[in-house]
Amino acid sequence: MTADPRYPVGGEIDASIPHSARIWNYWLGGKDNFPVDQEAGDQYAETFPGIFDMARASREFIGRVVTHLAVEQGVRQFLDIGTGLPTENNTHQVAQRAAPESRIVYVDNDPLVLAHARALLTSKPEGATYYIDADLTRPEDILDQAGKLLDFSQPIALMLMGILGHVTDYDRVVSIVEELLRPLPAGSYLAIYDGTATDPDLLKAQEGYDETGAVPYRLRDPEQVRALFNGLELVEPGVVPVRRWRPDPSPLKPVDVNMCGGVGRKT
Repeated sequence: MTADPRYPVGGEIDASIPHSARIWNYWLGGKDNFPVDQEAGDQYAETFPGIFDMARASREFIGRVVTHLAVEQGVRQFLDIGTGLPTENNTHQVAQRAAPESRIVYVDNDPLVLAHARALLTSKPEGATYYIDADLTRPEDILDQAGKLLDFSQPIALMLMGILGHVTDYDRVVSIVEELLRPLPAGSYLAIYDGTATDPDLLKAQEGYDETGAVPYRLRDPEQVRALFNGLELVEPGVVPVRRWRPDPSPLKPVDVNMCGGVGRKT
């Protein structure tokens, strides 16, 4: 990762309150988490064991989306907001595997994520990766900083993967997505996945998680996720359960999880 001195990063790691990025890392089998995250993750899984499968499905979806955009659509710039802790097949690794010259800007506001990003998210020499310390609810700050790192005259893939639920007001979610898309040129893409309010046990588990003191996460109706692509040209097969979105060849039928996603092109 290229550390940019123009963007100082502050904040301290709080190991006393569970954090979604660290809990997600725990569900994925990672080690970058604390006991408080493991406890919150286990409590969630007691009510909804399918969360482990959801975590894996989300990472697989990201890989397929980035591969499609880099290989089939020729996208060379990615703005990945809500990066989370590095795992396998991060955005820059997938994109630069197809096109080493790809430029990726990661955005998050958690100091632990930043520390690991600087250490692990290293770019191929032909391309670049950067990290912006910024908040999703301040899209103007994200765009201001990203505009110094990406070429806004060329297509950009805006990725909002499993992050929009942290904004509990849906109207605000819509406005954030619109603000982030507005300055992107034609030929840019929006990619989203989010958890869906389609299983009573998942809703109950999420309610218990929200009561731990962590930042709440609002599960959406699938139609609300689809509506975020209004005005865009949807890439087939549209906004669907993530395992149905351009699945890798397999003799087995994809097993759905309570998560939908899609990709749309700005025209």
